[in-house]
This record gives sequence, structure tokens and C-alpha cells, in this order.
Amino acid sequence: MKRNATLLAGFILLLCSLPLVAEPIRLGFNYPESGRYKALGLQQRLAAFLAVEEINKSGGILGRNVELVIRNTAGSVERGAANTEELIRQENVDMIFGGASSPVTIASGKVAKQLGRLYFGTTTSANATTGSEGHDHMFREYPNAWMTANALGHYLTENFRDASYFYVTADYTWGQSSEASIRAFTNTTDTQKHPHALTPFPKALIRDFKKALEAAEASKAEVVVLVLYGDDLVRALKVAYEMGLKDKVQIVTPNITLGIAQTVGASIMEGVISTTPWEWMIPYQLDFARGQAFVEAFTERHGVRPTSTAATAYGIVYQYKDAVERAGTTNTQALIKALEGHSYTLLKDRQQWRAFDHQNLQTVYVVRSKPRDQVVQDELHSDFFEVVGSLEGEKAAQTLEQWTAERAAANKPPYL
Repeated sequence: MKRNATLLAGFILLLCSLPLVAEPIRLGFNYPESGRYKALGLQQRLAAFLAVEEINKSGGILGRNVELVIRNTAGSVERGAANTEELIRQENVDMIFGGASSPVTIASGKVAKQLGRLYFGTTTSANATTGSEGHDHMFREYPNAWMTANALGHYLTENFRDASYFYVTADYTWGQSSEASIRAFTNTTDTQKHPHALTPFPKALIRDFKKALEAAEASKAEVVVLVLYGDDLVRALKVAYEMGLKDKVQIVTPNITLGIAQTVGASIMEGVISTTPWEWMIPYQLDFARGQAFVEAFTERHGVRPTSTAATAYGIVYQYKDAVERAGTTNTQALIKALEGHSYTLLKDRQQWRAFDHQNLQTVYVVRSKPRDQVVQDELHSDFFEVVGSLEGEKAAQTLEQWTAERAAANKPPYL
């Protein structure tokens, strides 16, 4: 009996001496694995897994490994919201991030707030995400439509001051807010002088783009702004090229990614002007060492270059890690306080999570697509963009007064 007691005591001591295996930190990743934004979703996925792997190799977050729990939004508002609820209620994730459509991100973020989790928007550009529909649980890493339009407007005003414009715009939240913002920054608010054509969203057909671009050609505009994204932008650019419109006008689009450019092709993309917060060649053009390291790690692992959508997903995972370690907890309210007003550098120059609206302030770059012969000199035929202008985040973003005016117009309080 005494011997059994001694063995039991020894066993208990052995158990106490073994290190406890901490529960992993679980990140919900809510992204478009299918649907018209699936190419953007794939880049986000590759970058998110790379970030998690790097973090786990370096000891995790507060000594805990990180796991990704993924769900496919398929670009659906309803599915994105349902995924968010499932990730929190059933999978018990600590935070959620992802998205390539503003309506999906906005709806998903509202569910996250109701259930007490942070939601980090990735490729979401509508002003409403951190504006009229913003709340204290939503943080948006990507520049909003106001920021990109401001940067683009500075460049266009300087180089196309007296030109006539025509807008081809996707008829939904992002398209409408982007067109309005670009008009404001280019002094083209006169819709009689600078008309537009709306295209359906999300089910536009080739004939819709052809009809809109024929109207643009008939208007004799000198600048045609394609306020489209994803597959819609790809198809519209191809139609414009087939019509010979690119030889007659300057084509401009509010946002561009390497993935879109590769799908369109170097010949069609040549000379197109747009904006981006990051593309793989920018760290080399502007000498951002950490950004170069990310490019090389991503390219070596996946055999393709990372895009801005990859960079934003990668940055969010690292920023969540940083916030948890500074706060010493995964508690949502503590993390909100840790993030608000926090400045950092990662893949580019200085960025900041602005306190009053949770918009990430960062430099927006104006880029022009290079000639085809320069694009193909890169070993992966991916060197598409040349930086021709930029605007710092603090100058690009809405002021507090402008933000509160947007909130008031939507009958929202002047705070999150």
C-alpha cells in the first residue's frame, strides 16, 4: 500500500514537471476561395499561411502556436456573415480577417462585433467600411476609396488638368464611393461635362461593358476611368483593347493588383494608370528591406510574386501578433486599445491604425503599367508597375471633420 502511494506521488510530481501545452491561438480566415474574386483570395491565403508558419517557427504568439481556420465566402454577403458566426460560435476563433469585397466585409464585421471579436478587413476599399458603417471592432488595413482617389486625383490634376472624363462604374457601394471621390479630387463633378455609365454588379456581362465603353468613345472623352475591380476590370480592359479605345484615350482605374495585370496581359495593361498600396516591385524601387524579404520568401515558396492583397493579409497576421504581445492578452477590448493610434513599419514605410475610425494610414502609390518588353524581363514576367507618384497616408485620408460629416449623413454618431 505504501509502495503504491509512493508511485502515485511520483507520478503526480512527474505530471507537474511536464510543460503544459498551451491552446493555440485560432485566427478565422474568411476569404473568397471561389467566385469572381478567387484570384485575390488565393493570394491572401498563400500570404496568411506564410505569416503563420513564420510566426510559429519563431515561437508563436505569447508562446502559443497559431492556427488558421478557413471559410469560403464565395463573394457572398450572406455566406460571409454566416461564416463569421460559425467561426466564432463553433470554432471559437480569437479574431477574424479576410475579404475581397466591401459588402461582404461590412456584413461579416457586424457579426463579429455582435459576438465580441475583432474583424480585420483585407481588400475592402469602400469608404463605408470604416466610415458610415464603421464600428469599434472593425480595422481596415487597405486604403479606402477616398485615399486612393486623393492620390490619383493629385496625379491626374497635375497631368490631365483640363481633360474631359468618362466614368464606367460598377453599380455598388465601392464603385459609387470611388467614382464620387475621384470626381471630387479631379474637379469633374459636372456629370453633364463628365458623364458616366453604370454596369451591373455582381453579374455584369461582356455586353454591359461593351455598351458602356461605346458610350465613353462616343463622348469624345480624353480620360476614361474604369471604376471596376476583379474580373469586371479584367473583362472591361480586354473589351477596351479590342475596341482600339486604349489608343485614343488614357485609361485609368482606381485600384490595380499584380493578379489583375497578369490576367489581362502586358500588352493590354501598357500605359494604364492606377494606384496601389503595395506591389512586389515597390520595395525594390523604394528600398524597403523587410518588404524585399517578404517578396523573396513568398516567391521561393510559391513560385509566383506576391500582390498587394497578399501583403495586406500577411501584414494583418503580424499586426495581430504585435498587438497581442503588447497587450499581453487576446482579449478583444484590450486589443482595440493596443491597436488604436499604433504606428509601425513592416513591408513599406510608416503605417498607423488611426484611432477615431480604425483606418490604416499608409502611403498610396500612383503607378503606370510598363511596356510589354520591360514586363517580360522579370524572370516570372511580373514586373508590371512603375511608381510615378505617391501621397502619404495622413494627407490622403479624410480628416476627422470630413469623417464625422459622412457619419452624420448616415445618421451615425461621431464616434465608433
